[in-house]
Amino acid sequence: MLVRIKGQAPIEATVYELEKLRCNLCGEVFTAEAPQGVGEEKYDETAASMIALPRYGSGFPWTRLEGLEESLGIPLPGPEGAPFTSGIVSTDEGRRIALFFTGRKHAGENLGEVLKQRAAGPEGAPRPPIQMCDALSRNLPKLPEKLEIIVGHCLAHARRRFVEVTTNFPEPCRHVLESLGEVYGHDAQARGLSPEERLGFHQDHSGPVMEKLHAWLNAQFDERQVEPNSGLGTAISYLLKHWNRLTLFLRQPGAPLDNNICERALKKAILHRKNSLFYKTENGARVGDLYMSLIHTVELCGANPFDYLTELQRHAGELARAPSEWMPWNCREMLERAGSGVDSG
Repeated sequence: MLVRIKGQAPIEATVYELEKLRCNLCGEVFTAEAPQGVGEEKYDETAASMIALPRYGSGFPWTRLEGLEESLGIPLPGPEGAPFTSGIVSTDEGRRIALFFTGRKHAGENLGEVLKQRAAGPEGAPRPPIQMCDALSRNLPKLPEKLEIIVGHCLAHARRRFVEVTTNFPEPCRHVLESLGEVYGHDAQARGLSPEERLGFHQDHSGPVMEKLHAWLNAQFDERQVEPNSGLGTAISYLLKHWNRLTLFLRQPGAPLDNNICERALKKAILHRKNSLFYKTENGARVGDLYMSLIHTVELCGANPFDYLTELQRHAGELARAPSEWMPWNCREMLERAGSGVDSG
């Protein structure tokens, strides 16, 4: 097997010079027709997808993409590029959806707007969702009385507090980390089970571990083994203060241990901020949120972001009529229906 690898520009351009001739008798100008298949649009759908992926999928700054294209002989205009970015990842029914919001609102305010739209759907208010986050108050949305959520706090955030002080308190921190590690081991064994089966598994195996840990944590203060104002005391206080929400996985079917899936999603926004100092305008932020939401949702579903973005542009009419039918998990089916001439509207 022989492999030959070639380099090429992310965006390629072909220039067509159409010959023009003027009639000497009437003065009318005749322009040659473009080659078949060229089309009338300057930017092909694949060009828009390739511009969006490096920028919003990998954090590639506009100026670098523009400079790269120019150095390869293909000038590309740099499009126009808010201080906070919130990430929301929905995992209901095994379908993962990522939403990004950049602006001056905190995470709780952005989540509140999403939940209000969710409740206003055609089926009315669905069952209360589980929100997994850290214990910052600004992460909790202010909702009307008719809307409710089940709040759980991230166990990984609590664990990290002990990791940070391990150097100064090695033995106590080791005990806590090993206990939490045992719980995470049980969670790995429970993968593939139904939410109810997973809950029962955790109650049988992780419940006793967490009970012993809770008693040990209280004993550290009761027996004056730890100074409350020390680094270890602060970590223990955080765990005890939020114990009920940190152990939601022992009472609520489907409750995760942490919000690591959302933390990983936010790395896209962090990479973008690091490479290009965020956005130039609010409209640029809105466009960026849209593309990052689409790209990361497709990645979470195991599909190809480039192909997905391209097909959305090619079937814009069908997409506008039935947006929910063109989600990544059923896009292939819709393409097959569109290709066979079946109306998808």
